[in-house]
Amino acid sequence: MLSDFPSRTRTLKAILVVLLVALVALAAAAPAITIPKISLNLGAGSGKDQLSSSLQLLALLTVLSIAPAILILTTAFTRIVIVFSFVRSALGTPTIPPNQVLVGLSLFLTFFVMAPTYGKVNDGAIKPYMAGKLSLDQAVDRASEPMKDFMLKCTYQSDLTLFLNIRNEHPATRKDLSLVTLIPAFIISELKTAFIIGFYIFVPFIIVDLIVASSLMSMGMMMMPPTVVSLPAKILVFVLADGWGNLISALLAGYR
Repeated sequence: MLSDFPSRTRTLKAILVVLLVALVALAAAAPAITIPKISLNLGAGSGKDQLSSSLQLLALLTVLSIAPAILILTTAFTRIVIVFSFVRSALGTPTIPPNQVLVGLSLFLTFFVMAPTYGKVNDGAIKPYMAGKLSLDQAVDRASEPMKDFMLKCTYQSDLTLFLNIRNEHPATRKDLSLVTLIPAFIISELKTAFIIGFYIFVPFIIVDLIVASSLMSMGMMMMPPTVVSLPAKILVFVLADGWGNLISALLAGYR
């Protein structure tokens, strides 16, 4: 076999040379590839209309860039995803379900909760604006009204009063509230509600942990980690109680 090694090496070299010659021939025979030319010219605008269109395009790009933050902070997404994270921690499975599953389920539940509000925004602001019946400012004002109604229903009065006092605002009616004041109050209220729900979720799982730990201690199995027994027990209790169904129905009922 060692005697065949030089011949095999020469054969491989010959194959490589043939492939190299073939590639060079193909490159020479192939037509020239044209590269497109792209240029960006800056100059004086033709008038106020072009300037207005440019500013509207810039505003649209800015809104698209902050769209994820708007979706997270002005909808039900915050409460739902935090509650699901509490469930995963209470079960003792920090990576199951995966983050992609929890975020995806939270997004679809958010769309389900926000469907009536988005329907009002579409009918009252987007469609008239696209038809040319409303200006951009009027469409924004109409679109903000359903969002304000939704956020006000989920905002604690104490949190709203906190930000009103900080900004020294005294709105005459609920419609006079500015989004700059309402959105942070809504976020704080959603965080507070999510943590309250998380506390009630942890209580039954802690009871299961205590029962398992005391049972192991009474049987003299002190060297056995309680989590080995409590984890399948908590999963069994959660499944038998239809945990996901009851949890999701309770979350959706909180937004009615």
